[in-house]
This record gives sequence, C-alpha cells and structure tokens, in this order.
Amino acid sequence: MLKFQNKTVLVTGSGTGIGQAITKKFVENGASAIVLGRRKEPLEETAKMLEGIIKEKQSNATIKIFDGVDVSDEKAVTGMFDALKSENVNLDIVVNNAGVSGPVTCFAHAPLDQFRSTVDIHLTGTFWTSVQALKVMKEGAKIITISTFFAEERPLEQRPYRFRDPYTASQGAKNRLVEAMSWELTEKGIISIGTNPGPVHSDRIYKTVYPKAASEFLRVSGFEDLSPSEVEAANNEIVGLLGESDETIKAGIKSAAEKLDKSETTLTNLLDKVKSIAEKIQKNTSTMIPDQQFLSQEQVATTVLTLSDDDQAKILNGKIIPGDRVFYPVKSHIRASVPKSEKNNLDGKSVYISGDKEKISNITSMIEKKGGQVTTSQESKTDLFIHLTGNIPNFSKLTELSRNEWDKLVDKFINTPATFIQNSVNKFVPGGSDDPRLFKNAKGRIVIIGPDLPSGKKISGHERAKVEVFRGALRPFATTVNQEFSDVLKSDVRSFLILPGTVDGKEPNDENVVNTINYLMSDKAGSSSEVIFCPDETR
Repeated sequence: MLKFQNKTVLVTGSGTGIGQAITKKFVENGASAIVLGRRKEPLEETAKMLEGIIKEKQSNATIKIFDGVDVSDEKAVTGMFDALKSENVNLDIVVNNAGVSGPVTCFAHAPLDQFRSTVDIHLTGTFWTSVQALKVMKEGAKIITISTFFAEERPLEQRPYRFRDPYTASQGAKNRLVEAMSWELTEKGIISIGTNPGPVHSDRIYKTVYPKAASEFLRVSGFEDLSPSEVEAANNEIVGLLGESDETIKAGIKSAAEKLDKSETTLTNLLDKVKSIAEKIQKNTSTMIPDQQFLSQEQVATTVLTLSDDDQAKILNGKIIPGDRVFYPVKSHIRASVPKSEKNNLDGKSVYISGDKEKISNITSMIEKKGGQVTTSQESKTDLFIHLTGNIPNFSKLTELSRNEWDKLVDKFINTPATFIQNSVNKFVPGGSDDPRLFKNAKGRIVIIGPDLPSGKKISGHERAKVEVFRGALRPFATTVNQEFSDVLKSDVRSFLILPGTVDGKEPNDENVVNTINYLMSDKAGSSSEVIFCPDETR
C-alpha cells in the first residue's frame, strides 16, 4: 500500500510550479488531490497528468479541480470548502503554497494597491484557506505552509530582501501565523507546520523576480542618458523578451523602440544589461550555498511530503523548518535595550504623530517636554513622523475570527503603517517616488510604534503568538525598507520600528519609548544597522 493511499490533499496554486510538483509527489504516493488556482487551463493539464499517475499506480485515488479560485477571494475560498463539506470530503493535508511575486521595486516607488494585494494573497490567503479548511479536517490532519527564508524564520534573525517589501512583510507574518495556529488547533488534534524552501529553480525567479530586480537597479542607478522613468518604461516593454529566440527579441526591440521613440541600440544594450545583472544576482545567491545549487521543485515537494508524515508532524508541530541551505550573512538589526544619547535630539524638532488616540497624549506630552514641537498636520518641514499602531484587541483565537475581523487587523497593523511610511517619505523627498535621484543625501526620520506584547503576570505562549503575527510582518518590512533607503537610494531617510513590552509580561514604559525616539533622531542611529528596538526588554 502506498504511503498516502486513502488520504486527500489540497494544494493551493497547484496548477504550475512548486504547487504542481507537491501535488504530483502526493499522488505518486497514493493520495487523492484537490487542485485549485485562478486559471483553468493549467489545472486541467495538471489533472490530466495526475490521472495518468493514478492509472499507473492503480491507487484508486481521485482528482478534483476548483478553477477560478484566488486565495485572496473570500467568497471563492469559502464556497470551495462549503462544496467539499457538502460532498462529505475530508482533508488530511492542506498545503498553503499559492503566492505572487508582488511589486519588485523600492517601497518608495511601489503602488500601495499592489502592496495590499500581495499581502492579501500571501498572508490573508493562507489565513482564510486554513480557517475554512477546518470545516473538512479531522484529528490528525495537517496544515503545511510554505514561506521564505527572506524574511524572518525566527523573530531575532532578520533577512532584508530589497525591492520585495510587501513580500517580506507577508512571509514574516506567515511564519508567525504557523506558530499561532499550532497553539490554537492543538485541541482539535490538527497540526500546523511551516517550511521555508529558499531559492528554488522556477520560471518565476528566472523570468520575473531576478530580471525585475535588475530593472529596478537600473532605474535607480541610471542607464546611459535615459531618465529613471524612461528606464522603467523601456524595461516594461522589453524585459519579457528574455529567454525568447533572437528573432523574437529583435522584433520586440524594434516595436518597443518605435513605441518609446528610442534607438534600438539603446534598448538592446539595456536588455543585455538587465540580463547581466539578473545573472549576477543569481550567481551571488548561489555562492551562499555550499554546493551552489538551488533546490529543485521536486526537492521542495519531498520536504512537504516528509513533513506530512504522522510521526514527523507530531514532533515538528508549530515549527518553521528551514530548507533553504543558504548561509545568508545577517547583520544585527534588533536592539533589546534603550539606546543612550547624551544629547537632546528632539529639541526644536517638528514632530507629527498619528495613530492610537489612547497612546498619543502621553507620548506627545513627553516629546514636548524635550522641546519637540508636535504638529497636527503633515508638513514638508516636519523632521519626524510617528505612527502608533495601538494594540491587538482582545479575542480568543485568530482561527475563530470572521474574515472582516481579520481584514481589519491586517489593515491596522500592516497596511496602515506601510501607507504612513510611504506618505511620510513623500514629504521628505517630494517626487522621489518617480525620480530616485532625489533621495541622495535627503534626511528624515519615521518611527512606527507597536503593537505591544501583552502584559500581566501569566501571559501564555498563545497570547504572545497572536501579537507576533503582526510584529512578524513589521520587523522584516522595517529592515527591508531601511536597506533600500541607505544602500540603494543613498539617503539618510530612515524608518524605525519600536516594539514595546517584554516576553515576561512587564508593562510597557513610555519613557523608554521616548528616550529611544530621542536616540533615533541622532546621526549615530542613521548609520547603524539597528532599526528595530525593544526598549523594555532589559534585565
């Protein structure tokens, strides 16, 4: 008997790529499969391939297709699981795999609607798929979530991923969501595990992510006599030609040259440069792997299959399993104390504060005592922008929230801070979104505060885990944004994150927060790799 015979697996985004490879591996081992995705054609092709395997293995497994299902679409996902429930289908394994590249550009240039849609697909899609799947899961079932090592596998280890800000925010939150679900689903006997494959051979990396990253480098650094907007417009027309035949490339270059009124030679040189940089990115990443080999999609599928083993899953419940094999150099981005600054760096500074009304009053008063001039309007002359997220509201379990309640949390603790940061950047560097050259030597400070860790004498791991989902989004986002501000855009604009509270439940101290803000206004803070501060975590 095959290992997963009489088991049923559902894999999101299973029509192509890693999702297809995972589904194939399960079917080869006897499982029935539910394949779903947005496009019908690849799902039908996948189903045909899987049915051939079933026939060969004589496993009596079945394949069911749900096309037109975008995991960020509440109605589509809910309807799919309602249909499965009405057909008395029980799921043994759910694999959260669906994802998108999202905008591959500096956050200052990223459209906020694309930021939100990336978060919706990666994070909310994972959450809502998992919650709805509980309708058709019994004791012993497993939820396997695929994330990335370019975020935070553990809260104190940050790996910024320049040009991928919404992606890193989503993936960091997903890792912490895996942990929170393990606390919440234990009483149901359902296991939650995450795995971070790292670089994997796929068309998305070679044809989308790396070329787009190369394009963004050239938009920022410049190419020949083209302006940043001209570089972007040209790359939008020609980057898709990479990997095509010489004849197709030549025709595409000619068409783009006519459309943009640029020479074919310039566009040919630009495409060659994009290709060269993309290959360099790939090579640089591979040199951080001992054997310099990315994982194959089949290897990722084997990892997921292994994690779905009953004995292995019980051992690894709630864990994030690194599968990346990448020895990524990690700087110290987090500080767990109040930084000292002998100088009053807030004196005479114009400060704008928004967010949680309960916290604003005390923070405002303390800043004004240090000579800060708190304003109620976002003016171009403002030196410091502060946003207080407020705290996670009281509720029993994340997995018992309605979709509307979840969406409000994501909006408050992820989308709103991101919007605030981008709006603040636009005040510091007017026009910088379209012309990155304006960032050079520009200066400004942005501080996001919260959410706090829960306080009290007996704080459970589950209570902390709920908060960490959203802190887990903000941490890698903060490190990535700052890497872009400093290393890519060559500016002195910085966006810091202050996370009040302690793991042992002590009350947050606003004085620690304000003293940290005072330090963040110093030149020393601008040159440090530390961008995340936990000022209450002292012995």
